[in-house]
Amino acid sequence: MDRRELLKMIALLSGAAVIGSDVLLSGCNSGSENGNQHLFSSQEEVFLDEVADTMLPDTAKSPGAKAAKVGALMAVIVRDCYTERDQQVFKQGIAKLNAASEKMHGTKFLKATAPQRLALILAMDKESKDYQSNKSALEEIERKKDKNFTSLPAHYFTMMKQLSFWAYFSSEIGATKAMRYVAAPGRYEGSVPYKKGDKSWA
Repeated sequence: MDRRELLKMIALLSGAAVIGSDVLLSGCNSGSENGNQHLFSSQEEVFLDEVADTMLPDTAKSPGAKAAKVGALMAVIVRDCYTERDQQVFKQGIAKLNAASEKMHGTKFLKATAPQRLALILAMDKESKDYQSNKSALEEIERKKDKNFTSLPAHYFTMMKQLSFWAYFSSEIGATKAMRYVAAPGRYEGSVPYKKGDKSWA
């Protein structure tokens, strides 16, 4: 699956345009120039692994997001491909997700059980989609208040969801285990039989 097709798939899954998609297509800038090479701690990368793994867990046919170590790649993409504003929203999102977990379950995300994590992720997914649905109306209200206002940032969970899918399906595990993969160049086959339940092609 090429980058453009992957971005389309992620946009459909998250219900929003992929944040930083233009940069992801053209290649990201080095974060070393803005001094953000240590934007995330190792513990935060573990946190991102667990969030992604809740959405993309191990199955009988393929390992999940944690096995693919997506947290480290998510951190790199935020550091090198996101604007400073989106970086801040994403970083604050880690604390917000923990706060939401404590409010819902009385414990931080990493200490929550698998069913508790899933319930939280589903709630945050709904919250982010509701935010996206109302975003245009909220922006119009802000523009009436301030003529220099441009736009509201994306919801932090939309970013987490998009990057979880991007990192996973860009990984070796995601491309070769969760999807079917044929190394290129290879021979051309104009007609390939399809059986119900077959994996997508990478």
